[in-house]
Amino acid sequence: MKTRIGTLLIAVMAACLIATCVYGRDDFPRPVGAVNDFAGVLSPRVARSMESLAREVLEKTRTSVVVVTLKEIGGDDPGDYANRLYEAWGIGVKGEDKGVLIFLAVQERRIRIETGYGVEGILPDGLVGDILDRNVIPYLKKGDYDSGLSSAMVAVSSVIAKDAGVSLTGAPQTRRQPASQQKKGSSLFSLIMLFIVMSLLLGTRQGRRMLPFILLMLLMGGRRGGGGFGGFGGGFGGFGGGMSGGGGAGRGF
Repeated sequence: MKTRIGTLLIAVMAACLIATCVYGRDDFPRPVGAVNDFAGVLSPRVARSMESLAREVLEKTRTSVVVVTLKEIGGDDPGDYANRLYEAWGIGVKGEDKGVLIFLAVQERRIRIETGYGVEGILPDGLVGDILDRNVIPYLKKGDYDSGLSSAMVAVSSVIAKDAGVSLTGAPQTRRQPASQQKKGSSLFSLIMLFIVMSLLLGTRQGRRMLPFILLMLLMGGRRGGGGFGGFGGGFGGFGGGMSGGGGAGRGF
């Protein structure tokens, strides 16, 4: 009898160990912000715009909208992977669970919008599926990840904002004008202003003394900018232990 009990305990412990190895092996990347483009499919301009919109949604509605792209997920089921990633990152505030994960697996050609418990009422599975079919999949089929993912974020954010009774000012712009047209007006204005200022400064002795320092400050200012996200989640406060019940919808493209 004791031998059988001992054998049974060993078998149970072995099963637990195997389950831990199989289901607890996830080595998820750390979030860098609201937009986590690990697959590198988004243009920097659109990614920044989406990040700004996600931060606005979080500030005004306490709802976290997070985007993740991965090159591949090693044969895992995309829906299951998205759910585990959601739980691992804790998207949304704990106890409120108001979070949305827009997850893209490039090699598997699958996208899923995973919803937290706190938003399932306003983003039911049917509506999420409709958003994917109408606003996302047509772009992804063309390989236009900028438009597909930004449209997903805008559509989801609009539903969240409407339910909260707030308006959103930011929305990703996916169509880019030629750089020459974008900067032509601002560059010409800057050159004119610089010419005027330099003419005024050169007209006085004190101005001529100040001119080298002003030019140095302009050069130093031009080197600023850029910069990445710092710390866990890049300062995006949307990771607080939120939970998902597996709601949402997924599609192939």
